[in-house]
Amino acid sequence: MSKQYLQTHTLPDAHPTDIFSLAVTPSQLLSASGSSSIRIHSTKGQVIHADTAEDEHPYPLVQTLEKVHPLGCHHICTSLDGKTAASAGFSGELKVWSYGEDEQWSLKGEIAADQKNAGEHWAVALSEDGKYLATTTHDGRVNVYDTSTLADGKANRITQYETKGSFGMCVDISANGEMTASGHQNGSIYIFNNSTSRLAHSLSGLIKPVRSVKFSPACKYLAAAGDARIIALYDTQSGEQIANLTGHASWIMSIDWNWSGEYLLSGSYDGKAKIWSMERRECVATQTESEKCLWAVKWLPKAASARNETFVTAGAGRTLAFYREASGT
Repeated sequence: MSKQYLQTHTLPDAHPTDIFSLAVTPSQLLSASGSSSIRIHSTKGQVIHADTAEDEHPYPLVQTLEKVHPLGCHHICTSLDGKTAASAGFSGELKVWSYGEDEQWSLKGEIAADQKNAGEHWAVALSEDGKYLATTTHDGRVNVYDTSTLADGKANRITQYETKGSFGMCVDISANGEMTASGHQNGSIYIFNNSTSRLAHSLSGLIKPVRSVKFSPACKYLAAAGDARIIALYDTQSGEQIANLTGHASWIMSIDWNWSGEYLLSGSYDGKAKIWSMERRECVATQTESEKCLWAVKWLPKAASARNETFVTAGAGRTLAFYREASGT
């Protein structure tokens, strides 16, 4: 049985350039682009009117972090508790943000760029409580910092995971804090044990660049996708590849699990977003915003009062497009 999603709202020209990355908290959507600023929209006012499928003002802009990345921002992430964010810019800087009681974000600290290695900070991921920040590098390392020690442009690096040296394009930390995963330009995928600081699994299956890795909410699975145009699904305990999800005709740029782990969302270079059922291991819906690249896709956290789930897409079209599951599907 297929599912149907309706486009309920769009925010055109949400950024002046390509939107490269999205992050969510229980009440906000953060977006980053090739421009120097980060923009934050509220997501807590989602009330559907009986006579229309579209809210009047569902996602208002509530804050803009102005000119924080001079050459633009390529990655942004948030902690699951919604109190910490991290952003990485094209000039090599890595910034950590705190969410205050005034419902505003402020700079907590910055890990200075390495002037000799502009690719020292690329993909970023935060632990559930925001204390630990993982970042990949141009030469395959994964550095893990303690954000509570930020001072004078430095933070204590508590762990460094070594790989075979290929550019680290993506990273994720499991919700239980036990694992870190990284995906690389040469197709390599690694799962590290955070307790022992050792490699747990070197995963096979993708021989082309891996652009996104994501642990399922229950940490049972790791999904990985990229230029091979498939989503590979792995068992995190055994390291076994248990499924290949096929159907995208172009590079897969971004993937994200829904809150229950029942569905996986993916966005590709040709502008298509797909929703995959984990029970059936197949695509159950396809949405096309445009033919322009979708750099980022993200499920919004499901509010207790919400009947249906919502996801957002962003990319080269510079638009934030919101989709809600149609009733009865």
